[in-house]
Amino acid sequence: MDLLNPRALRWKIAALAAAACCAVAAVVGFLVHDATRERGLRVGTERATTRLTAAEREFERTGEAPADIDVRSRAELPAPLARDLPPRPAGGPGGTAYATWYDVDPPNWYWMWGAAVVGGDRYLVVREDMSAEVRSLQLLDRSIVKSVLAALLVVVPLAALATEPINRRLRHGARTARRIADGDLDARIGSAGRARDEITEMASAVDHMATALQNKLDNERRFTADVAHELRTPLMGLVTAAGLLPEDDEAAGLVRDRLRALNALVEDLLEISRLDAGAERARLDPVPLGELVADVVRRTDTDTRVTVEPGDADEVRTVHGASAGARGAGAVGSAGLVETDPRRVERIVVNLVANAHRHGAGPVEVTVAGTRIAVRDHGPGFPPELLADGPRRFRTGASERGRGHGLGLTVAQGQAGVLGARLTFANAPGGGALATLDLAPPPP
Repeated sequence: MDLLNPRALRWKIAALAAAACCAVAAVVGFLVHDATRERGLRVGTERATTRLTAAEREFERTGEAPADIDVRSRAELPAPLARDLPPRPAGGPGGTAYATWYDVDPPNWYWMWGAAVVGGDRYLVVREDMSAEVRSLQLLDRSIVKSVLAALLVVVPLAALATEPINRRLRHGARTARRIADGDLDARIGSAGRARDEITEMASAVDHMATALQNKLDNERRFTADVAHELRTPLMGLVTAAGLLPEDDEAAGLVRDRLRALNALVEDLLEISRLDAGAERARLDPVPLGELVADVVRRTDTDTRVTVEPGDADEVRTVHGASAGARGAGAVGSAGLVETDPRRVERIVVNLVANAHRHGAGPVEVTVAGTRIAVRDHGPGFPPELLADGPRRFRTGASERGRGHGLGLTVAQGQAGVLGARLTFANAPGGGALATLDLAPPPP
């Protein structure tokens, strides 16, 4: 497609080369045309002057002009020719005054007039046909145009081909940048041979940026994992100690509730660190998706309505995982089974339902159709930042959706990536947030 794209760099460079070629050809053609025209006029003037000189000698010797020479009065001369002639002999060979005039009336009238004063009101007049010189000049112009067109037929393809190494390096850089954006932080553009140009400098800068980004992300992942692991030991001690507190004590109940929230946060941190490290692998089993989701929602002990829509019994689709371990992640068969990892599906559904209750408003509805699970609430909807950039850890992005650490949607998105599924966020037309998990997304 790049070959047919008129805005591609190759065609811009080819157009620039063609413009330069045309500019050079125009300058050279103008100079050649002008020089050839001046030479033709000079030749016509010399021929007219030679004939006038011979006629003047014949007139002096015999008193009569040759048969091919006209003798006219000044009033009979063409106005431009008469204007250039003095009233009496002055200058010129033999004391005779000469004048020439190029008479042009396209397309068929090209004459070089010449006149000489021979005494009184008598003038010798000659006409030289300049059609041959004009036709030669026209043929020269056409030859120049044809030569330029022939040169363009060679220059433009050669310029387009000459840019191919540049285009190849730029396309490689663009592909590498997309791989880095998709999460392959080990991808690098690298150097292309011994080239030391602007593209090499750009590639080096992008590689340096990718290395710095990878180091920062690795440091962040290590920090998250270290914090979660360091918190786990004292947290277990706190949980054990809280279990010794009286059951009927209101303060003890508040402590146990906060410890459960803190324990959930630490578990989320550990899960995110494993997802970031790419250590998670999907274990696939055929499961009835509708029954699985209904059971998961029931165990959340929330006021959530579950709807399982009948799917196409003859339809069989296979999910191709986007990450290692998610190959062939699912199929819907005649028995309504979906081949997927039930534990990860459960984790995603629980997080989506909890997020809908915590930051949205009822009623919360879960709909299962084929390999698609949709969770909708009727609250203010997702904030624009989340719709544009996706969920970000430790940030909810909207005060109207409540305050929180913002890890639930991040974990759900990471687990969907392990499954090779697609988790999308949108706002429903009638209001409220809509999160959709597609276990069998279409190929990109």
